[in-house]
Amino acid sequence: MGKKILIVVDMQNDFVTGALRNEEGMRIVPLVQKKVEQALANGDRVLFTKDTHYENYMQTEEGTNLPVPHCIKASWGWEIVDELKEFADKETNIFLKETFGSSELGKQIAQVVSTDSSIEGIELVGLCTDICVISNAVIAKAFAPNIPIYVDAACCAGVTPQSHDTAVAAMEAFQIHVEHKGEEPWRVD
Repeated sequence: MGKKILIVVDMQNDFVTGALRNEEGMRIVPLVQKKVEQALANGDRVLFTKDTHYENYMQTEEGTNLPVPHCIKASWGWEIVDELKEFADKETNIFLKETFGSSELGKQIAQVVSTDSSIEGIELVGLCTDICVISNAVIAKAFAPNIPIYVDAACCAGVTPQSHDTAVAAMEAFQIHVEHKGEEPWRVD
């Protein structure tokens, strides 16, 4: 049986219970925790992204358009939620990103899939479906065009349920496989 790369996008305090609190984000925490535990038990590679801003956030392009300081580096809001913190304790598994998508994550994906022929899929879960999940799913597709990319919509939450649904439809147009189960859609036993 092949392996996958699981990418856990921005499961940080500010997106769950902090500055950009999201009820749907709170709902998916246990689902994402289960997904990470299953991936690690299967020997899959698990990578995390962390939205990372600085004290000058309000002077940035994003800060101008979303004037809510959040995920300021080294703050409580920047930290991974407690339920997932133990899984993200290795710095090599965390990709800091100052914007929606991470080119460094894309480079890591390309390196892994070029050297590990057992990788059969890349799956994304996390927050927010309509901003950072979709951005990183498209980056994964660009850096690994011949590896199936999956998004488990049950383990994602958007800014609103409507924007989540819009992002899901957009990802499907990019040939990203969207499942709605909270399970491992790509693994066939």
